[in-house]
Amino acid sequence: MDATFIVILVIALALFFDFTNGFHDTANAMATPIATGAMKPKVAVTLAAILNLVGAFLSTEVSKTISHGIIREGGDGGVSITPELIFAGLLGAIIWNMLTWLLGLPSSSSHALFGGLIGAAIVGIGFTAIDSGQLLSKVILPAVLAPLTAGLIAFLATRIVYAITRRYDGKPDGRPGFRYGQIFTSSLVALAHGTNDAQKTMGVITLTLVAVGAQSADHTEPQFWVILVCALAIALGTYVGGWRIIATLGTGLTEVKPAQGFAAETSTAATILASSHLGFALSTTQVASGSVIGSGLGRRGSKVKWGTAGRIALGWLMTLPAAGIVGGLAAWVAHNFGTVGLIIDAIVGFGAVLFIYLWSRRSKTDFVEAAVADVAESAFAVDIPEEIEPKPIPARIEARLEAQAEAKAEAKAEAKAEAKAEAKAEAKAEARAEAQAQVAADADAQTDSTEGDKR
Repeated sequence: MDATFIVILVIALALFFDFTNGFHDTANAMATPIATGAMKPKVAVTLAAILNLVGAFLSTEVSKTISHGIIREGGDGGVSITPELIFAGLLGAIIWNMLTWLLGLPSSSSHALFGGLIGAAIVGIGFTAIDSGQLLSKVILPAVLAPLTAGLIAFLATRIVYAITRRYDGKPDGRPGFRYGQIFTSSLVALAHGTNDAQKTMGVITLTLVAVGAQSADHTEPQFWVILVCALAIALGTYVGGWRIIATLGTGLTEVKPAQGFAAETSTAATILASSHLGFALSTTQVASGSVIGSGLGRRGSKVKWGTAGRIALGWLMTLPAAGIVGGLAAWVAHNFGTVGLIIDAIVGFGAVLFIYLWSRRSKTDFVEAAVADVAESAFAVDIPEEIEPKPIPARIEARLEAQAEAKAEAKAEAKAEAKAEAKAEAKAEARAEAQAQVAADADAQTDSTEGDKR
């Protein structure tokens, strides 16, 4: 099969993966602000698409991790990965994503991509194709630490926010200021998503170009046209997917309050932006989920639902090896049967995706609910009491408050009495002045009358 055709096929598949990533991850940025009423759905989706587009141009460190970090491509001790193996890895990621969607299992598109590429490279070339140091430092450790870090930051931020605004006094939860703040924080999450997730597809396409000699292995930056098409794909996916996803956001995250959502989004954005700068290829869904769980625990009286949290964690842990197995099988077929194997992979992959989609229609699986499941389910991993009792006030403080209230009431009564007395005195003075004026007027009139009689 012509190499150019294979490259075009791989690029098209990579952009499709990028599109579905944006389609799926609209919820990461816009779940909480729409659920809390901070933003209208139309504005939220449009803003998310624009900021994903902008974010894709801000950094390329994650792209370098994919194209020149995990797989030893070129250079001293490097290997020669083929477009066929990259195609197999992408196929493994897409099939695993579709399967987890059908089964309703939590998953990560990013880790599915890593797993598919790693599995394909190991089967097609061997373990020497993988840079274990880069894999550990850039993918595995961030995958474990990033959600925990985001959760801890969100927990502390929620505690601080609730303490400052005195949310434990029994008043209704959620001040308007936090809704306005969520406009900024959710926008920051959308921007951060573009800086991390769009770059993964850039890295895959760059890896393909290096594999066929269209780009030097020493040149780590993705070409401008690669950045542009990947940015457009993820932005379009965000915009198209958002219109369907917003329909169920109000049900999945009803427990998220404005102050809590503000803290969760701040934590998510900070974690993703810092990781993108360092070249860490994260699962933005996992980071968002960790932040939602952490912010939920930050509310007083909450506790972890270990069954739900364990199910989410199990889905995360399964994604990388499972996608690796699927990608490895596809790579084995392509590696051993050449062009015929690649055609078999394409047919089987297309058939699997079509079968899963048709089966989902038969079983009435809702794609929209599945798209927000990862983030929405995180809100249910924390048990939050419906009504939080206010903290009991110590007796000495209560007595002091009562004394202050009594003193204030007495001062108010005294001021009122003084004002009344002053008004009464002023009225008497005015009446006296009027009487004196009348007497003077009568006297003048009598004098005038007497003088007239004398004349």
